[in-house]
Amino acid sequence: MSDLPSLEVANASFVTPRLVVGGDLDQHDDQLAQRQLGELLAHGVTHVVDVRIEADDQQWVARLTDRVTYLWHGMDDLGQRVPPAWFETAVAWVEDALADPDTIVVTHCHMGINRGPSLGYAVLLAQGWDVVDAIAAVREARPIAAVAYAEDALRWWHDRSGASAARRREDRARLKAWRRDHPLDVVRIIAQRRRAGG
Repeated sequence: MSDLPSLEVANASFVTPRLVVGGDLDQHDDQLAQRQLGELLAHGVTHVVDVRIEADDQQWVARLTDRVTYLWHGMDDLGQRVPPAWFETAVAWVEDALADPDTIVVTHCHMGINRGPSLGYAVLLAQGWDVVDAIAAVREARPIAAVAYAEDALRWWHDRSGASAARRREDRARLKAWRRDHPLDVVRIIAQRRRAGG
């Protein structure tokens, strides 16, 4: 969606007009972090799901603004299988938030490569997006997004929606084919982000 807002300071990307995925506020420079938060607020962000297990900015953000509703829903980024209940809790919270037409939600992790984008992918599935269209939209919005837990999100979605065995097989095959056709060098991306201080 080329007509979506572009964020210049915040480490995040609009996937839809009401869903943003990305990384965290700067952890080393409070002034930069405040500018990043200000940019998100200026673009209408009202809700944040922070999926880092290693950090939680809820109290810091609350000291700066009362305009953000915050959910800390941390998990590791170790390539583990993510249980369906983790996705259900977060997606249900996002769905409740988005019931208000004036809300915009951010799902973020540390770098915005795996956890935050994977939750964003799950939100799109819950909104009725096609399996491949959803991951393609996340990658288009955020080219560094590997969305490593998309398969777990898809498993959750299949369970939630009561998908047939045939639908599950077809969707898994299509997601696997998309990954094959759209490889991403995650090791290189992480190394570049670390060198850049992110």
